[in-house]
Amino acid sequence: MAQSSKIEWTQATWNPITGCTKVSPGCAHCYAETMAERWRGISGHPFEYGFDLQLRPNRLKLPLLWKRPKLIFVNSMSDLFHENVPDAFVVKVFETMREASWHTFQVLTKRTERARDLTRKLAELDPWPDNVWMGTSIENQRWVQRADSLREIPAKIRFISCEPLLGPLRLNLHGIHWVICGGESGARARRMDPSWVRDLRDQCVAAGVPFFFKQWGAFDENGRRVGKKRAGRILDGQIFDEMPRLV
Repeated sequence: MAQSSKIEWTQATWNPITGCTKVSPGCAHCYAETMAERWRGISGHPFEYGFDLQLRPNRLKLPLLWKRPKLIFVNSMSDLFHENVPDAFVVKVFETMREASWHTFQVLTKRTERARDLTRKLAELDPWPDNVWMGTSIENQRWVQRADSLREIPAKIRFISCEPLLGPLRLNLHGIHWVICGGESGARARRMDPSWVRDLRDQCVAAGVPFFFKQWGAFDENGRRVGKKRAGRILDGQIFDEMPRLV
């Protein structure tokens, strides 16, 4: 959790929950798990229990202390809609996001069915906050149905993160306002084929959806393992850092 972030498409992170469990191939080499598990067993450390799911009620009001408007990635170290997060705690997270109306919150989940069902209940209490974007991760064609549940969530901005992109994708971009794409980094990274990236970019261009290319990952455009920093994020001579248009 930090007032600044190195993640290219956000400005800060907020983790009222930490820890998660794997649900699909994109989770295999989870950077958050790798980081958290380094500290397992260290008494007093925030990740003393590694990547075990933990609610952090002491962090619930943190964004209210940040007075300058920020783009905030919610639960970069977890999933707000994990099945073991109580409904009541999700409601408290939404209460903070609604109260901190000067910020824009980016919520990303792989559990879109629970997100859809729970947010229907939330809508009975209050309308969806305009400052909360809702997104899902789709790493290969097997998981494109997550976008169908996402489309049923009444967020003003709905987005898809294709990171790590593990195969070619044909996306239905109806009702989607932003696409992020990126390759996998780390020692066990799986290579992303440049043709997958270009095809995804072209789909976004055709649909008029902003496209954000985050990184090549461990392998550069020519398939050489050079590391994330050297591989960079230039695609066909251009940096794609488009952001959603408010609708």
